[in-house]
Amino acid sequence: MKKVIALAMSAAVMMSTMVGCASSKSTSTGEEKKAAKNYNVAMVTDTGGVSDQSFNQSSWEGLQELQKKTGAKVSYLESKQETDYVTNLDKLVDSDNKLIWGIGFAMADAILNAAKTNKDVNYAIVDNSYGDKTPENVTGVTFSAQEPSFLVGYIAAKTTKTNRVGFIGGIKSPVIDQFQYGYQAGVQYAAKEMGKTINVDVQYAESFSDASKGKAIANKMYSAGCDIIFHAAGGTGVGLIDAAKEAGKFAIGVDRDQAYLAPDNVLTSALKLVNVAVEKVSEEAMNGNKIGGKTYTYGLKEGAVGIPKDNKNVKPEVYEAAIKLQDKIKDGSIVVPYDEKTYKEFNK
Repeated sequence: MKKVIALAMSAAVMMSTMVGCASSKSTSTGEEKKAAKNYNVAMVTDTGGVSDQSFNQSSWEGLQELQKKTGAKVSYLESKQETDYVTNLDKLVDSDNKLIWGIGFAMADAILNAAKTNKDVNYAIVDNSYGDKTPENVTGVTFSAQEPSFLVGYIAAKTTKTNRVGFIGGIKSPVIDQFQYGYQAGVQYAAKEMGKTINVDVQYAESFSDASKGKAIANKMYSAGCDIIFHAAGGTGVGLIDAAKEAGKFAIGVDRDQAYLAPDNVLTSALKLVNVAVEKVSEEAMNGNKIGGKTYTYGLKEGAVGIPKDNKNVKPEVYEAAIKLQDKIKDGSIVVPYDEKTYKEFNK
């Protein structure tokens, strides 16, 4: 009888402890959610807009996922022209945002000036690093975009029937150089492997939002003999994909898996998962971790860039060969060039 009573008392103590723990956990979770609901995060798009099917849209999706996961309040303002950057950043400060994102390297100066004026606000910028001069309330986020660009270049070279492919850039910059030279290196790597000569046509649209110009450049390249064109041009690249559909040729998407825009005409995409980085850095800031004064760089090793797993337009053996190259990039066996100088060295 004593044994039964002892067991009953023990069970009661255990149950009491479990209830206490559950109550503590519930309170903690409730406090976290309450804190998140009082945390405002916002972003300012570049001129491509939030529906550019590219990095602005991906960034916004990252903030939406943050809201879904934590309850944080998120918002955005679109920039129709570069002169909107300063005004939009000021508006977001007035809206009591704790963290403000600038999407794209073109906002570098505007973010820096805003950070100097509002030192109690945290700022973050996609595709830019201020290096050693990064203010304590600014975070840079960059990507090794040359790595997925190399992989899609390799796939393009293995797929082309005309031995002539193209690249359309938005606005010339070190960021877009990563895409261009990584792509060209991938093409040439495959060409050497096959003992072929494959030409790469390159042209810049001087815009990330002019789809009609992107389409015009693409049509010209297709007419000149290119059968595959890769773009790193934001909304301008949507014009390329339209041209590919009309010409019955291939386009290569960027940032997101853009196959949904033209299932039969998007060969593959160079993924740059801005949404993952934006969500991760924002959550760190919301949790009180120090994110300022430094730059986060994401590449293949971090799982933030790559190529889509499934695409009916890429031959299985070509995809498998590209994945083997991906592993070589991860382990450092292949160091992908990111500008003209490193590209020349790569091809020696």
